[in-house]
Amino acid sequence: HGTPFPWAHHLQEGPGGVECIVCWVEVEGRDLAGSGTLLNKIYTELYITEGQSEEVDTQHEVRQLERISKKNIQDTPIKCQDIFKVLSEQQGHIRVVLTNGVAGVGKTFSVQKFSLDWAEGLENQDISLVLPLSCRELNLIRDEQHSLLSLLHVFHPTLQKIRAEDLTKTVWKLLFIFDGLDESRFSLGFNKHQVISDVTQVSSVDVLLVNLIQGNLLPSALIWITSRPAAAYQIPPSCVDRITEVRGFTDSQKEEYFRRRFSDEDLSKRIISHIKASRTLHIMCLIPVFCWITAIVLEDMMTREQRGELPQTLTDLYSHFLRELTKADKKLLLKLGRLAFEHLEKGNIMFYSEDLERCGLDVSEVSVYSGVCTEIFKRERVIFQKSVYCFVHLSIQEFLAAVYMFHCYTINKRIIESFPKYLKPNDFFRFVGLVDYDPVISLDGFLMRALMKSLKSENGHLDFFVRFLHGLSLESNQRILGGLLDQMENHPETIQKVLNNLKEVNSDEISPDRSINIFHCLMEMKDQSVHQEIQEFLKSEKKSERRLSEIHCSALAYLLQMSEEVLDELNLQQYNTSDEGRRRLIPAKSQSLTHYFCFIHNRLSGSVLSKSHCEVVASAMTSNPSHLRELSLSKNQSLTDAVVKLLSSAMMHPNCRLETLSLSEISCDSLASALRSNPSHLRVLDLSWNKLKDSAEKLLCGAVQDPLCKLETLRLSHCSLSEISCDSLASALRSNPSHLRELDLSLNKLKDPAVKLLCGALQDPLCKLETLRSVRDDPVLSQVFSPHKYDFL
Repeated sequence: HGTPFPWAHHLQEGPGGVECIVCWVEVEGRDLAGSGTLLNKIYTELYITEGQSEEVDTQHEVRQLERISKKNIQDTPIKCQDIFKVLSEQQGHIRVVLTNGVAGVGKTFSVQKFSLDWAEGLENQDISLVLPLSCRELNLIRDEQHSLLSLLHVFHPTLQKIRAEDLTKTVWKLLFIFDGLDESRFSLGFNKHQVISDVTQVSSVDVLLVNLIQGNLLPSALIWITSRPAAAYQIPPSCVDRITEVRGFTDSQKEEYFRRRFSDEDLSKRIISHIKASRTLHIMCLIPVFCWITAIVLEDMMTREQRGELPQTLTDLYSHFLRELTKADKKLLLKLGRLAFEHLEKGNIMFYSEDLERCGLDVSEVSVYSGVCTEIFKRERVIFQKSVYCFVHLSIQEFLAAVYMFHCYTINKRIIESFPKYLKPNDFFRFVGLVDYDPVISLDGFLMRALMKSLKSENGHLDFFVRFLHGLSLESNQRILGGLLDQMENHPETIQKVLNNLKEVNSDEISPDRSINIFHCLMEMKDQSVHQEIQEFLKSEKKSERRLSEIHCSALAYLLQMSEEVLDELNLQQYNTSDEGRRRLIPAKSQSLTHYFCFIHNRLSGSVLSKSHCEVVASAMTSNPSHLRELSLSKNQSLTDAVVKLLSSAMMHPNCRLETLSLSEISCDSLASALRSNPSHLRVLDLSWNKLKDSAEKLLCGAVQDPLCKLETLRLSHCSLSEISCDSLASALRSNPSHLRELDLSLNKLKDPAVKLLCGALQDPLCKLETLRSVRDDPVLSQVFSPHKYDFL
């Protein structure tokens, strides 16, 4: 601490008299002079769980934060220092650990705390050598050739004495840490690559990394990889012994953080109280870096005379965070804003010298690394005469990108030609789809163009950017930022037009998940009307009488997802809204909040249930835990074979607890396989109003005869059953064991031969049927029924 770089080497005597690098010590709020808070002083235990969702989550990371903010009783917590320890008899040797977590949630801090505890002799003393290799630094040599040994010599000069035979000594236990896989700019080819087993053999970085993970190189070495969720798929599950997820701070850990940061107990209580009052701030404080930003802003506002309310929105908070910028910083910040914007579109969160130079940033300027800039933009390390840069958190990059784009808009409106070339609004024209200069584009037109572009993003990577844009349209936030933004005269009617546009956005091309961000844009503009109206709606006893707009449905979907309670029923037909409104409600299922979910599609005015909707349903069926017990998709004309296969596959998932299923217009191939799955929880299957072919009926009845099938009720009303179909049914009724207790054959025009086949089955002693529903008053059939055994309706 106090050296020209934000880490310090602690040397200790290693095996064989070799000096070993131990770790670096992170500081919070650091600058190059070394001021800041040491990791050990501020570090608060993070909530880490073993295991993760099986599906790749590519949504915006704040949406993922909302998911992980809901602690699940079935989560298995694990301490950072225990990730390589065998914790149960079912687990074998733990060699490769993959740790997931959204940006800024504490993955790197966990790595640093693990290393620091080891260095100080507190934990994991069986490990001989800890070797951290940051992926953002490995990018710098992605086109070079190295051996594993030379790679270590280059990145850790203190290991120059290490020889090849030292690394392969069985008495040594090595730990390689590859931090930030999502930041790597090289691809990992696990299927086609050169096999390397010699630490002196030369190859590319990606090949060395793959061979280390697979165990071809140093098979006894431990490997720890950290990554954001969307990039973790690069590592095949077969190569990983344990998956963990860093979930940031729990509610109690958030409070502990602020208590440890402030010696003034009253101040920490006031800050904690304010955060709890804001759902957005409370969720974001899962992230340690966001806690740091919040602490800086609220401490400043609470300890000096400040008029006005404390920040409630993210735009408010970030504007206050940057409010102390001087005019001298303006051009520099706008250059950083351009860097942030251009790379946000590309999905990059780290930058190199050439990236900065393309945006007009002189990397030799001392001002880049001084003042407030060091709090939002940092130089990670200098290696190979190259520097690696990043914003302290993705949301800072998104905010500065929005500031830059809003600045471009104001330039366009004021026609200021005196700005330097790199600040001319070319990015603005391109982003909002303007080919030529347009001096008359209105604020509402600009924001609507930006919003529609963000809504077309599959993963929502521009969601926060657009939320910040809307927040910056308020004069109050422009005033807070002072000289950074030229304040505009926004008439109340202009702001009202922006708000009305948000409330009226309606497009079949917008996914329900994206449409929720429209509601967040309203909140950033401090319009609480939709939120208040939905709160009143939820309290109302006459919900069906109140008409809901599309934006109401988006807000309701968000509130249902964020509810702390499991919803007993979500029946879309109960809501008085349009087809588009009901479609926007579908995300409410994705968090598995429903115990019973009813979606009777023939009552939705002819709208269609798409494959993407069914993917959300399937996700609810396979989540852990899954509360979904009943699913009704009756008379849906758009259930393709692919959709039914998707749902059937979800039924076979071990997490699925579905007990009642109603489908129509389907084929039975994949459904029959689901009925044979182990365990099968399905007890009621309603296939009424399906024109079932004989082959499909045969498959279905074959599945019913399977010992694993526990189906008790089968409804085949109006299915145009033939004699062949009834023969298959008769075989199923005679099967041993037969769990079927209720059979509905109503509205089928059964001919005598078919009836006789069923009669024979009903008389079989193996048949356990208790209820048969039919509209046919056939004397042959009625003779078979004993009033004590059957209920003939």
